[in-house]
Amino acid sequence: MSIDKSTKAARGTVQCENTNINLLKANDFVAESIRTKMEEANTLLVNITSSAGSGKTTLLQKTTEKLKDKLKIAVMVGDLETERDAKRIRETGIQALQIVTGGICHLEAQMVHQVLPQFDLEDIDLLFVENVGNLVCPASFDLGEDYRVTLMATTEGDDKPKKYPKMFLTSDMMLISKVDLLPYLPFSVEAVTKDAQDVNHEIEVLQISSITEEGIDQWCEWLLDKVNQKKYV
Repeated sequence: MSIDKSTKAARGTVQCENTNINLLKANDFVAESIRTKMEEANTLLVNITSSAGSGKTTLLQKTTEKLKDKLKIAVMVGDLETERDAKRIRETGIQALQIVTGGICHLEAQMVHQVLPQFDLEDIDLLFVENVGNLVCPASFDLGEDYRVTLMATTEGDDKPKKYPKMFLTSDMMLISKVDLLPYLPFSVEAVTKDAQDVNHEIEVLQISSITEEGIDQWCEWLLDKVNQKKYV
């Protein structure tokens, strides 16, 4: 389990009205219930976050194609509207359910908790949650995940970790996505890595492309290792 008390505290720290503080306390209570269910089932829960258009769904399609013969995988997808992303993932032969938030810019633990009964957790090794695409709201809401992974696309610019520090502070892994476009963009891998590790010195960094498959095998090995750690360590 990678989430320690300091990380959860960081996710719940807000400087706003008491109603919002109470909302996060309620969210954290439900998140702990989810975490307990995942422990009992030995299911690894990975929360995938990013800005819109960073390649979360394409990465999950590629990941499930690579790992579906090695792991039992399911996906929970959050979006403001439509089931388009869940349909794309189901095309790979993986169970995927859509949470339509109806305008809410993030998933909350209660939303995840309500959908969980539709999954047979005892028969799932790895459950992905594809969060709503933005780097602000999802950072504050613990979903009971074992790991939070944030995509940082080369098309976004390399200045995001210090503009949106809470997301990178609460993430275990930063995937620099769409690296096949690096020759055409003013994006510095070194700069974005330095900024992310200035914010969170423990964050892991991996470069990936779902088009050329650069880094995809390493990403899949990371997931396999985390699944095995949860099941057997």
